[in-house]
Amino acid sequence: MKLSRFVPLFVCVALAGCSLPRGAGFQSEVLAASNAVTRDEGEPLVYDFAVFEVTKETLPVIGSWPEKDAKSYPWIARQEQPASLIIASGDLVTLTVWDAEDNSLLAGTGQRTTTLQQTQVSTSGRIFVPYIGELRIAGMSPDTARSRIEEELIRTIPSAQVQLVVEAGRENTANLVTGVNAPGLYQLPDRNFKILDLLSLGGGANPALINPQVRLVRGGRTYAMSLDRILADPNLDTAVQGGDRVMLIGDDRQFVSLGATGLEAVHDFPEQEVTALEAMAIVGGVADARANPQGILILREYASTAVRDDLSGPPQERVVFTIDLTSADGLFSAGNFLLQDEDLVYGTESPLGPALTAVGLFNTVSTIAAQ
Repeated sequence: MKLSRFVPLFVCVALAGCSLPRGAGFQSEVLAASNAVTRDEGEPLVYDFAVFEVTKETLPVIGSWPEKDAKSYPWIARQEQPASLIIASGDLVTLTVWDAEDNSLLAGTGQRTTTLQQTQVSTSGRIFVPYIGELRIAGMSPDTARSRIEEELIRTIPSAQVQLVVEAGRENTANLVTGVNAPGLYQLPDRNFKILDLLSLGGGANPALINPQVRLVRGGRTYAMSLDRILADPNLDTAVQGGDRVMLIGDDRQFVSLGATGLEAVHDFPEQEVTALEAMAIVGGVADARANPQGILILREYASTAVRDDLSGPPQERVVFTIDLTSADGLFSAGNFLLQDEDLVYGTESPLGPALTAVGLFNTVSTIAAQ
């Protein structure tokens, strides 16, 4: 079979290879695909987005821009508290009184101890104690309240000794709402009981949660912090207070990967901070033989209120960040550039892709022709 017969076919294959459909655009195409307008004849095009290369020089500027659409919550730093519980309204108190007298006013004949009926601390912070009357104990530690009751009781029963046991009521209880294996109301044993202690009582975070976020509702205010950060920094393990509501929720932030990346999909944020380099690892890098590693793009849209003219914020609502994975500076910089919610990681097509496709087709036809 003469090879000359296939010359027209070779030409067709080469032309077809140059026009084959692609899975992504070239970097030049993507950065030019805009509603560009000219202000005056002869002046350069004005695009509806800004482009910044992620480098060592640009990182201090672009890295300081605000996180888009992020709702910021405060957090309460850890402060050591006394280990004792503070008695509050609603707590249940049980008193046991020892009396060495033969004719005790409280104990029966031959008895030395009397356990009084359990009583609830009233809304005014008081309990009733026989031979004393109404006595305010709210705001005291159990030891202080015991001493105070004993001091008053000795006026009537000189040999009296008092034991006091407190069962926490709602004001000394925290509500572990959701996100743990055993949600519910938990009594606070003391004022130094921490968030991580409470989560441990609840069986820990639900393993189905991605990057669990702690929400603490106290006094009508909401505080928030990622669980990983609290685990890493003991100063963030704040003390729980009575009436607190604590919940764990999954991180709902996501980013999208498209184009000549290893995987085209929607991805959850596995950690509180995900860099562009980590994002590339999550998406499986770039597609072999297709992608342009010098043309990794991150597309982000900011709120109009974040736009600034002095680069203290993005100069336009739409910003494209370009990353070069073939240079050391590009790799280091990508490792320090943080992704944000709803970012698009886009792998552009290599200009050599169509040519390599054409070569592959040519080799296939050559093999057939040689047979």
